[in-house]
Amino acid sequence: MLRQALLVASRSGGARKVVETAPFTGDVVRRFIAGETIEDAARVTGDLTSEGLLVSLDVLGEDTHDKGHAEANVQHYVELLERLGAASLGTRAEVSVKLSAIGQTFGEDLALENARRICAAARSASTTVTLDMEEHTTVDSTLRIVHELRHDFPDVGAVVQAYLRRAEEHSAELAYEGSRVRLCKGAYAAPTAVAFTDKEEINKSYVRCMKVLMAGKGYPMLATHDPRLIDIAGALAVLNERDADTFEYQMLYGIRPQEQRRLAAHGAQVRVYVAYGREWYEYFMRRLAERPANLRFFMRSLVGRS
Repeated sequence: MLRQALLVASRSGGARKVVETAPFTGDVVRRFIAGETIEDAARVTGDLTSEGLLVSLDVLGEDTHDKGHAEANVQHYVELLERLGAASLGTRAEVSVKLSAIGQTFGEDLALENARRICAAARSASTTVTLDMEEHTTVDSTLRIVHELRHDFPDVGAVVQAYLRRAEEHSAELAYEGSRVRLCKGAYAAPTAVAFTDKEEINKSYVRCMKVLMAGKGYPMLATHDPRLIDIAGALAVLNERDADTFEYQMLYGIRPQEQRRLAAHGAQVRVYVAYGREWYEYFMRRLAERPANLRFFMRSLVGRS
């Protein structure tokens, strides 16, 4: 119930105003958001990669209903990728893109065209793009765009959200050679007809999907902070005779940083999902909804400032 309430609040203008204007919010947000500018993103990327971690950069600002804003987002990604290329960070840092930020609201053709531009810039920077998955209503559209992009950019990453009832089906469809697939639990509200809402059911779905992906021929990217799921992933790697460089763990910036470094120190590929930008509210609220520990951290900060 708490998760659903926070997800609803992520779309509430009233809740947004309260959170954004609260005097204590900035310190808490900085735990999860790397900053507001490309310079901030480049600095954090340099710090993380110097510690042996990989990075996926997300420019915050989604669900745009303005074509000018969508174009600005594309230009920002192109500039970011040029910066990564110039700093020779392309082999260590990729970008994650939400199609709703680059024109999906106006139809698949515009989103596909803009995604192609970003993929071309990524190729020039010797790196890759992963297309984030968003609301359940956009899943089929996003997978069609992934399919089209992979004709010219076969390394484009796809995302499967384990809380959706079709997640195992999507995992099987994407588990082919050369396919990069991020598996996450999912951080959006959805009706029970299409999604699991019980935590244990979501975890079971995650394990089913992970078994499919780890037994497949693709490159699984396992996005979880759950110690039990991480242990299961390690066991599946042994069972399927996967070397450490044939899959990776993914975790969010600011969450379990010691675990990120522990896994990397033991030879695992660990990628940190780094979000930055001024449009942080919806992303921040979803982080609170994902883990009770995040909300407790937020509330402690509130009490400490009161």
